[in-house]
Amino acid sequence: MDAFLAYLAAGLVAAWGVAHAIPTRQVVAGFEPITADNRRVLQQEWLAEAFTMWGIAATTIAVTLADGADAAAWAYRTLAALLVALAVLTAATGGRTPVIWFKICPVLLTTSAALLFAASVV
Repeated sequence: MDAFLAYLAAGLVAAWGVAHAIPTRQVVAGFEPITADNRRVLQQEWLAEAFTMWGIAATTIAVTLADGADAAAWAYRTLAALLVALAVLTAATGGRTPVIWFKICPVLLTTSAALLFAASVV
């Protein structure tokens, strides 16, 4: 029963992530007129929420499938994948603005992902 509830929760949050990502263009258009940089940041933040939902769903599924056996390793791997996805998103959106923090973010996220992946295989 606990696995069923976990999979149901993962399915719901993953579906909501999809529902969140689909209207991104319409959401951004609702803020027009805005600068190209502000548009990129708005897209980044809107999609980052969807990515986070998918990462939570993937981690829930991975840990539930592991059922105690290497659950931490699978959690580390799925969270590392989420961090890489967020790094790519940030590099493609906010990282293209002149804001230095958006340029640093992909490096820090990728480094953290590498550390988590290393922790999962040690």
